[in-house]
Amino acid sequence: MKTQRPAVGGAVYGVILNDRDSLARMGDALLDAPYKGVPKAPVLYLKPRGTLVGEGAVVHLPAGAGAVEIGATLGVVLARPVARIAPAQVPEALAGYVLVADLSLPHASYYRPAIREKCFDGACPVGARLLAPAQVGAGVDGVDLARVSLRTYVNGALVATRSLADLVRDVPTLVADVAEFMTLAQGDTLLVGVVWQAPQAVAGDVVRIEAEGFDPLEFSIAAGEGAA
Repeated sequence: MKTQRPAVGGAVYGVILNDRDSLARMGDALLDAPYKGVPKAPVLYLKPRGTLVGEGAVVHLPAGAGAVEIGATLGVVLARPVARIAPAQVPEALAGYVLVADLSLPHASYYRPAIREKCFDGACPVGARLLAPAQVGAGVDGVDLARVSLRTYVNGALVATRSLADLVRDVPTLVADVAEFMTLAQGDTLLVGVVWQAPQAVAGDVVRIEAEGFDPLEFSIAAGEGAA
């Protein structure tokens, strides 16, 4: 499989707890300290530049890691800087959309910065080509993001399906809510969120993510240095 360059190059921001299924499954745990409730604003983290790899990449697990969670998600790429923008203005500020695998080492708690778990090298495979904004919601042939389903395959077997209709904040609302407290720069990417306790892959597995209207994203997992 030939490795391609990822379609993004700026900062990449992830978000958690932006889907109703994860919130429902977490249940009363959301009421525990330190936050004692459902988040009132987007909960963000950074995927550093070293995490970005493209279609066809081989992702090496960190030493000592036996598996990785495959967080199939959508990347929303900015065409210009945005700050304090209304949701209705968001579509005209976008360069496009792309499939992303937000990889994470399995971990039990969201209540501490998951730096090691989410920021290891190669932890953000990204598709090679953006879906242009003009192709979204453009008549009968346009891609309706609210109807898009992300399908995750491991070694050719379907292991998970999620619908973007399940998002707590849809794309315009999420971008606007983030831009309310920080400026997103031209070329930055905002991921719409991952499912809590996503399916896992291990060394030797080939992962593929598909969605209607998007170029698929495929990559493989390999053991890291020091692995048994």
